[in-house]
Amino acid sequence: MFIVRWISRWPLALLHAVGGLLGWLVWLSSPTYRRRLRENAEHAGVDKRDQRRSIAESGRMVAELPWLWLRADERMLTDLVEWVGAEPLDRAIDERRPLVILTPHMGAFEVSARAYVTRYGARQPLTVLYRPARQKALRDFQEAARKQPMMATAPANLAGVRQMLRAPKRRETVGLLPDQVPPRGQGVWAPFFGQPAYTMTLAVRMVQQTDANCFVLRCSRLPHGRGYRVHVTPLDSALLAGTDLAAQTAAATVMNSTMENVILQEPGQYLWGYNRYKQPRETEAPEAAAAPAPAGRAKGTE
Repeated sequence: MFIVRWISRWPLALLHAVGGLLGWLVWLSSPTYRRRLRENAEHAGVDKRDQRRSIAESGRMVAELPWLWLRADERMLTDLVEWVGAEPLDRAIDERRPLVILTPHMGAFEVSARAYVTRYGARQPLTVLYRPARQKALRDFQEAARKQPMMATAPANLAGVRQMLRAPKRRETVGLLPDQVPPRGQGVWAPFFGQPAYTMTLAVRMVQQTDANCFVLRCSRLPHGRGYRVHVTPLDSALLAGTDLAAQTAAATVMNSTMENVILQEPGQYLWGYNRYKQPRETEAPEAAAAPAPAGRAKGTE
């Protein structure tokens, strides 16, 4: 891991420059990745310019991880991260409400967890759900690097789900990737940009069982290594009600619709190459409903 530690000492601007090239190298070397990125982006009506930007941003996401895991401290994150629309989240923290934070595969989503802990962790710790790496050496390094004061990690398995469900009951905060494909039996089929996507129900269950407040965080990567901007969007928890299949599907549809709106604020930073429409084993996807691509998008904040 010497090379990883060496890379972590690079300036953030250099990491992002090299990461942009890395993203293009991966895109050029993988026909499957190219096809998936193009198809997913076109389903959402994303233009070629933002598709090209997404290619580079995906490489920057990988390149900044050594810096984030091994070098970034509270002072650096305080200086490099600015918050937009955080007032409702501030109030929820002041009221000691249990919180569910949803962060899509977008921008610097790994940074958003550290940014939360830097700003709020001393008052309300965070537990995040993650999918462990398959290689043991990488998995051990990943787990050690992610261990931070006031931030716990829970693996994406049954034990991890139980850990996540306990945290809001202690009036703590949990963080999830709502567009991560869950294991069989832990999701429902709901539309995502007009295509059936197997969507987790864990966030809905936590909101229902703990009366938690729900927020979406979008962590944008600023140009030239200048830092990050975290955008906060409240999600009405009342829309995530109901326990039967129809109600959970409706709640998942609301959650996906919210993610769509957030993603289209800055589509060039979404990881369109992520296999969002993967079909878990022994599940059968419904046919896609005929749906027009989004006509436009809200202007993002740069």
